[in-house]
Amino acid sequence: MDNMADGTVLRGGMSSITGAAVEMSLDELFGAVEQEWQDQALCAQTDPEAFFPEKGGSTREAKRICMACAVRDECLEYALEHDERFGIWGGLSDRERRRLKKQIG
Repeated sequence: MDNMADGTVLRGGMSSITGAAVEMSLDELFGAVEQEWQDQALCAQTDPEAFFPEKGGSTREAKRICMACAVRDECLEYALEHDERFGIWGGLSDRERRRLKKQIG
């Protein structure tokens, strides 16, 4: 991968279809990496309602799934960076994420 002066990332050399250089912006590259970890997440293979319980509902099942997830850290990092206010992300509720942000911030 080569970084271009305008922030574009040249990836993969030439396209096999058109013979043109394949370019990807940094935003597109980060989006692709983000999509990769999300595709590996265990929550993507289970009932999403468990991760967004009703107020006062149990988070136990979602947190149990998160603890076994290989991309838990990436998920938590995403939630903290994007200020996710709802649901279980990286094994933590919104309240737990806010507390963590105060501790590390």
